[in-house]
Amino acid sequence: MTLQLTLPAALASTLAQHPVWGQLDDASRATLASQFTCEEARAGTALLAQGQLQRRLGLILSGTMELLDPDLGLGVRLQGGALFGLGATPAPQLATWQATAASDCQIAWLAPEALLALCQRQPQLAYFFSSLSTARRGHDGASHAGEPGGGLNLLSTPIRALIKRAPITLAPGTSIRAAATLMRDLRVSSVLLVEQDHLFGLITDRDLRNRVLAPGLDIERPVADIATLAPLTLPAGSPAFEALLLMARHNIHHLPVMDGQRILGMITATDLSEQHSTSAVYLAGDIYKQTTVAGLSQVSARTQLLQQHLAAANASAYSSGHIITAIADALTTRLIQLAEAQLGPAPIDYVWVAAGSQARNEQSAKSDQDNCMILDDRYDEAAHGDYFRAFSKFVCDGLAACGYIHCPGDMMAMTDQWRQPRARWTQYFQRWVDAPEPMALMLTCVFFDLRAIHGQTELLDTLRHEVLQRTQGNSLFLAYMVGNALKHRPPLGLFGQISLIRSGENARTIDLKHSGIVPIVDLARVYALAGAVAAVNTHDRLEVVAQAGEVSAQSARDLRDALEFLSQLRIAHQARQTQQGQAPDNFLALEELSNFERSHLKDAFQVVQTLQNVLGQRYQSGRF
Repeated sequence: MTLQLTLPAALASTLAQHPVWGQLDDASRATLASQFTCEEARAGTALLAQGQLQRRLGLILSGTMELLDPDLGLGVRLQGGALFGLGATPAPQLATWQATAASDCQIAWLAPEALLALCQRQPQLAYFFSSLSTARRGHDGASHAGEPGGGLNLLSTPIRALIKRAPITLAPGTSIRAAATLMRDLRVSSVLLVEQDHLFGLITDRDLRNRVLAPGLDIERPVADIATLAPLTLPAGSPAFEALLLMARHNIHHLPVMDGQRILGMITATDLSEQHSTSAVYLAGDIYKQTTVAGLSQVSARTQLLQQHLAAANASAYSSGHIITAIADALTTRLIQLAEAQLGPAPIDYVWVAAGSQARNEQSAKSDQDNCMILDDRYDEAAHGDYFRAFSKFVCDGLAACGYIHCPGDMMAMTDQWRQPRARWTQYFQRWVDAPEPMALMLTCVFFDLRAIHGQTELLDTLRHEVLQRTQGNSLFLAYMVGNALKHRPPLGLFGQISLIRSGENARTIDLKHSGIVPIVDLARVYALAGAVAAVNTHDRLEVVAQAGEVSAQSARDLRDALEFLSQLRIAHQARQTQQGQAPDNFLALEELSNFERSHLKDAFQVVQTLQNVLGQRYQSGRF
């Protein structure tokens, strides 16, 4: 179905009849109308989940909405013209009620930033939005959407909530001049090209600058000549952090939002974060602008500040890990580009592969580097050895200069052993699986977690498939893997009390990484190898292996929750250290925790300990 009220002029006319928006003058209403995003919803569609009413303001254009407290069974019905959500819903209901379409309806959405800016310009409107201040500031005083630094709280919301206006579209045959004129008149930085109701491409102000003005292109040529064709998109229900991640990984600043084949609108990097200097998108953009290792080193120093902002915004550890890792990926990719610029194109195909926490998208601001290279089997040491030796050293030394220290165990592509043709890597894995002696087990913990960063990804994909086929159902190998995994135990005493490190510089602390997070990572890896699951991220592995029957759904949920809790503690701990000018580490003193957090810490350790015991019993006879 097609929306009837998509044009700002038509919506402005509707707003003029509204008891609240009718208070505005014509010019202000016209501006406001362009900031609304219109959406059509079928009866029964959940538009704002419980606790998300403060994410945006909704205006019912037609149909009926139901606001409901699912816990208490309380609800109200709202008709056309009613406002709900940010500011309009009373403060006591903002955190506990949800919004659902009671009938087919049309909703106009207004983003928090737009409403706050309007109320600042038109203070009299605050009369109609009594809960606005409550929505802006939680009970703990933390900033929320619309306040400086609060944009990252939108990471858990659907990206449809960030759309500020209907999509601006043109036919691909429109002239460049006409496209530029439209962008100027509407004051937008991008336009979508649509042909026969399908997204064809997009152009941005950067395209006009770099592809038209700089080369002196004829502005009467069709705009399709300078467009980015088949642009990356995301569905409207995707969480906003996925949009941020996609932009950071691909160094883009505009992203079309889709509802199936229908274009809902465009979001930009600015929509995702008001803190440009510490936004992952802008940080990644700055990385790709650098032309020297020194420049990359300077930019990478902002990663710790990014982690602080993520912690302050209460972003999930899952989101934070992906975002922080995206910066490491961008640095790695840029160093590879600089290496090829200095040394020339690679003589044969290769893929640069991240291992360990970077491969799992689980990095924090404190990480060393684990990586390797898989080379095409045409590799000849005499002809190609010097090139790839210099290439890998440039990238690894560059990563070290950016704060990702050299791996203490030399598990890096600059080490000859870990820069080999694909056939040699096949031999490595065959030997590790068939003869799982202690060193082989240690190496499997690093090199079974691999993710392609740059190059011919097929070299890794085919290798991974072969390895998983070899490990699935291999009880002897899995038994040794379990035995190796059980070396990392949660620090729980005989009676369930937390055991602290007894001596040394980290005395009276717990090691969150090796005593808490690593055991969960190890469990998930064993489950994945047993079930031939290709996922690498620990959270994703646990979700998939539960579906495959390698672990119960309840146990997988418990492990995911334990991982999220322990990782959140680690992120918050490191953020506090950075704020105090200390080097971040993984050693947490119990004095940093509330009694509530200590109780949950024990619960998390107990979950890990129980599932370690279950896995140990399952494979205890497999080694004999």
